[in-house]
Amino acid sequence: HWVIPLRDTLAMSIAGTALTIVLSLPLALLAAPNTTPNPLVGRVARVILAAFRSVPEIILGILFVAAVGFGALPGVLALALHSTGMVAKFYAEAIEHVDPKPLEAAAAVGASRFQVISHAVIPQVLPQLADITIYRWEYHFRASAVLGIVGAGGIGFELMAALRLVKYDEVSAILLSILACVLVVDSIGSMLRKRLK
Repeated sequence: HWVIPLRDTLAMSIAGTALTIVLSLPLALLAAPNTTPNPLVGRVARVILAAFRSVPEIILGILFVAAVGFGALPGVLALALHSTGMVAKFYAEAIEHVDPKPLEAAAAVGASRFQVISHAVIPQVLPQLADITIYRWEYHFRASAVLGIVGAGGIGFELMAALRLVKYDEVSAILLSILACVLVVDSIGSMLRKRLK
């Protein structure tokens, strides 16, 4: 009967990762010195990312559970907000180290800022961004299980219920099922990374 909670935990990790990408890419482009509209915007973006990173997702989970109630949504929001601070920082570092020649060539032929980013920046960093994102998804699965403990649903919620009822046989079985799923998620992640190389 843990299939549904495990599925919810997996769904939470995927949704959290998807939202992380949506939030991280624009912030990374604003934070990277070579794509930011101006240095002040870059500095503000980096401060925002540092603020996101500084609050652990378990604290964000508690806050979001209090704000929107129990269930997967607070878990997704907590994962995405905390991870955006980390992922956007890594994205920005990758963007910062791109080869400047294609950017200069695109700008020289009159390409707009958006065209420069979409045709000269993103193609160069896509494998790195995908790599970072897959690692983060693997982490999100483990973090989703922990967030369930504070009421964000999924398998962590079941684990907490079993602990409260002192059902240690159930606790052991849940922990083993989490371990099995973590191993599956990690192997899927490494398989995806090999495909991208």
